[in-house]
Amino acid sequence: MTTTWNLSDTDIDRAMVPLRPDGDEPDRRDAFAEVAWGFLTEPGDRVAGSLIRRWGATDSLARILTRPAASTLAGDDLSGTDVAEALARWEPRMDAPALFRSLSTAVSVGAKVVRPTDSVWPTGLSDLGDHGPRVLWCRGDSATLPQPSSSVAIVGARASTGYGEHVAMDFAAGLTSRGYTVVSGGAYGIDGMAHRATLACGGSTVAVLAGGIDQLYPAGHDELLRRIIAAGAVVSEVSPGGAPTRWRFLQRNRLIAAMAGVTVVIEAGYRSGSLNTATHARDLDRPIGVVPGPVTSGASAGCHRLLRTNPATTLVTTVAEVAELLGVDANAERFDARDSDTVVRILDSLSSTKPRAVEAIAAKAGIDVTTVTATLGSLEAEGRIARDASGWVRQSQTVT
Repeated sequence: MTTTWNLSDTDIDRAMVPLRPDGDEPDRRDAFAEVAWGFLTEPGDRVAGSLIRRWGATDSLARILTRPAASTLAGDDLSGTDVAEALARWEPRMDAPALFRSLSTAVSVGAKVVRPTDSVWPTGLSDLGDHGPRVLWCRGDSATLPQPSSSVAIVGARASTGYGEHVAMDFAAGLTSRGYTVVSGGAYGIDGMAHRATLACGGSTVAVLAGGIDQLYPAGHDELLRRIIAAGAVVSEVSPGGAPTRWRFLQRNRLIAAMAGVTVVIEAGYRSGSLNTATHARDLDRPIGVVPGPVTSGASAGCHRLLRTNPATTLVTTVAEVAELLGVDANAERFDARDSDTVVRILDSLSSTKPRAVEAIAAKAGIDVTTVTATLGSLEAEGRIARDASGWVRQSQTVT
């Protein structure tokens, strides 16, 4: 352990350039300080958040590395005791070589650092205030990181039933068709089904991990998480090399709730971790949709408990009802009652976010290419679909 981190700009640049290749030197120094704070602290550390808010990441890091008297860092929202306890718990991690090893691990798996000042930062995380993450570690396309207005969190039991898995897949597919990003935790059961259905429909999905971004956990979802990396993003606030502990799972849930505009719980045992996600959503004043299950099913006992005891929850049974929680008219449909079967099938084969070629649309709709081509032209003239260099997409507007 060093007395202080006497790091040159060269040391910092060498560590940060692979992680922030487009950043300038001040950006890399500030990003390094934020990364260092993430390494020193556990998720949700309020004291760190307060110091960073007061002085910025770089200045506040420099202050604590001198091992100051706690009273010099105290403020209106922090007592001397708060600061002293924080300094004591950060002290064992004031190890610069260990931090650099963590950064090397990030480089080895192709991870990048996303900062709160970046345009792709999920704005919903700002609602966490001082309890928010210092940075996000991201594998995949950071441009797919969601904003609350266009994303829904789907969470639920690991020990899910066929009923719950069917609902999760149906909801994820329906939300994808409406252009929403599906956020979940990459776990077994409901989480995994939501991710899989989104990927199968060509949608965007984000998995939030409880451990370091280098450890695709659970191991049984290694292939699924790699597919998410290829089509969306896998993120974590925990520094590379960090283990997915129980505390970090509980803290991870606050990120899922904050990123999404709505949290939907599909199956949850009486003491399920999904209820913790719902609690975070409630604290953030986010809508919570709860899917009911058979009254005899222990897998839905937590859902029924939420509906009975939490006035912030809403019973949801359809994708339209979930969309309604985001302020979308539940009765709005993308089809006109006068549409032919051909038009309905073609519209149902289109995504509002991912362009599709004529041949792919024909294959999904089960209609010959000639008919699809002619119908697409008519729908474009009506303003219901649009074309770009990559293919055709459905317009987000609804038909009245």
